[in-house]
Amino acid sequence: MTIRVLLADDQTLVRTSFRMIIESDPDLEVVGEAATGEEAVGLARSTRADVVLMDIRMPNMDGLAATRAISADEDLAGVRVLILTTFEADEYVFEALRAGASGFLGKGVELSDLLDAIRLVARGEALLSPRATKALIAHYLSSPDRTSTPAPALTTLTERERQVLVLVAAGLSNDAIAEQLHISPSTAKTHVNRIMTKLGVRDRAQLVVIAYQTGYAHPGA
Repeated sequence: MTIRVLLADDQTLVRTSFRMIIESDPDLEVVGEAATGEEAVGLARSTRADVVLMDIRMPNMDGLAATRAISADEDLAGVRVLILTTFEADEYVFEALRAGASGFLGKGVELSDLLDAIRLVARGEALLSPRATKALIAHYLSSPDRTSTPAPALTTLTERERQVLVLVAAGLSNDAIAEQLHISPSTAKTHVNRIMTKLGVRDRAQLVVIAYQTGYAHPGA
C-alpha cells in the first residue's frame, strides 16, 4: 500500500529536495505541496494524505496552527503530522506535540531515516527519540507558567501501565521497554496502546506531554 505524503514548507528548494528523496521509494508518493499553513490544511483535506511533513515557520498560518487545525478535524483523524525543524530542540516542539503532531525530524535528516520516519508515523506510531524527549522536557520545565495538571484518568492505569508510561516519558521505544521490563515487544506495544486509550491521546508523543504536564513523570525518574 502506497503511503501518501504532503509537503508543507515555505521554501521551494526544501520541498523539491524532500520530494526527490521521498519519491525515490516506490512505496511513497508525494500528493501535494504547501507553502503556508492554510494551504497545508486545505490540501490535507483534499488529498487525504497519510502523513504531512510540516515546517513550523511559515507565513500567515504557521505550522503549529496548521497542526492544531488538522488534529482537531475529526474528518482528518487518519492524517499524521511529522514536524520538520532546523534543530531538534526547536522552541516550538513542545507546543507542536501538544497540538497533535506525531513527532519531529531535523531538516538535515539522513535519507534512510526520513523514509523510515514516514513509514513509522504512517503506522500510527510516534517519532520521539530519547534526545528529542530530553529537549522537550527541558523546554517544558523551563516554562515560567508551567503548572501540573491533574489527570483523573491516570488512576485507571494498572501498576504495569504506570511503569510503561514512565519509560515512554523517558523516550524509550517498545523494544527498549520490553527489555527493561523483561516482557515481549508485542506486550509492551499492547500496554502503550491501552494507556493511550485510557488517557484519550492519539499517539506516543502526546503520552510524553501528558506525563510531564500531570507531574507523573520527572526528569531522571
